[in-house]
Amino acid sequence: MNKTLPLIATLATLAAYPAAAQDAAAPAEAAAAVSADVVYIFNTLLFLMGGFLVMWMAAGFAMLEAGLVRSKNVTTQLFKNISLFAIAGIMYWLIGYNLMYPGDGWTVQGVIGQIFSPKGLDAVGAGNAEDGYSAGSDFFFQLMFCATTASIVSGTLAERVKLWPFLIFTVILTGLIYPIEASWQWGGGFLSEMGFSDFAGSTLVHAAGGFAALAGAIVLGARTGKYRPDGRMQPMPGSNLALATLGTFILWLGWFGFNGASQLAIGSVSDAADVSRIFVNTNMAASGGAIAAIIVTQLLYGKIDLTMVLNGALAGLVAITAEPLTPTVFAAILIGGVGGALAVFVVPMLDKLKIDDVVGAIPVHLVAGIWGTMIVPATNEGTSFVTQAMGVAAVGAFVFVISFIVWTVLKATMGIRVSKEAEISGLDISEMGMEAYPDFVQAK
Repeated sequence: MNKTLPLIATLATLAAYPAAAQDAAAPAEAAAAVSADVVYIFNTLLFLMGGFLVMWMAAGFAMLEAGLVRSKNVTTQLFKNISLFAIAGIMYWLIGYNLMYPGDGWTVQGVIGQIFSPKGLDAVGAGNAEDGYSAGSDFFFQLMFCATTASIVSGTLAERVKLWPFLIFTVILTGLIYPIEASWQWGGGFLSEMGFSDFAGSTLVHAAGGFAALAGAIVLGARTGKYRPDGRMQPMPGSNLALATLGTFILWLGWFGFNGASQLAIGSVSDAADVSRIFVNTNMAASGGAIAAIIVTQLLYGKIDLTMVLNGALAGLVAITAEPLTPTVFAAILIGGVGGALAVFVVPMLDKLKIDDVVGAIPVHLVAGIWGTMIVPATNEGTSFVTQAMGVAAVGAFVFVISFIVWTVLKATMGIRVSKEAEISGLDISEMGMEAYPDFVQAK
């Protein structure tokens, strides 16, 4: 074999490269002019990939909560996270999706439409390129947001709530409460018409979950021994900070799907560029939140609190979710940083009010979610602070009041809190009959 042939071919390729590069530098319009089929494929892939990244966040919530509760309650938290995800899937298919996107009206068939006329899937082998993406990919992606809302409630009420009342509330939250309030914006409802802006759900998902958790925490009450008679707070450290840290990294990763796929399109050069911009801003906001929590805890307590840093990163992610596209990178860091600082400051405020939030979901999702929504007009022309405030108030009032009523009814009818003895021994034994760490003796 002649060894000079590969060298000749390589030189020929290099010689031709400038011409090839010149051809590639054709007008952007020509380069972006892809067929409707290609756009449909790329957009569908964005929804599906974003959806399974957000689904992976369910694992993040499970690990975060398992690490932040005491070891005698870990099995119960893991069960709650997998069961709420399954419930969300059924309820969103059965009622939620059509309720959130009512189409021609909220008729009986429109509300419980998945039984009679499912619009969550295309027919086998079918698909309409003119739609821009497959119906199944849209349903799958939107379902993940619904499940995320329920996950937020789980951690706040940990270590003292009964399982069955919690599961019943999850049915109502995922089937009715979340789809209704989300329809006001993403289903073309009155918030959308008035100009409210919430790109990926700082309020519609995170603050909504936070309001539901707050209502539950108030009705349920604090854990036994959490607040002493003299008003001091009794620390109740989590069982495994390694798991909590792993959960935070999983949530951080999943957020790229949460925010990135909320662009809802990647079939053009501009959309692809915007998705990448969203990724960068999402990451930098989380970094800003973590750094802010490091600084604030050092200044307040003289030592860095890892759990606060974890929640600071998550608060930064929640804050940027309302508008991850238009801010500059520096602005994204500031938005995330303020979110992280708020999460640290709100924790002692809740303790003064004797509102027991085991994992810090209310500061992270509710407070940072409101902050992120309210700061949108600073980086997004065409929105107003008044409109943003009205949207937050509408969602907050609806979710909190309905959740409070549901929790109160459950408390009066079947009880929502385990007995004091069960709480002391741990919910793993009283509610589940199995322990996550059976080889260890629990200290009471």
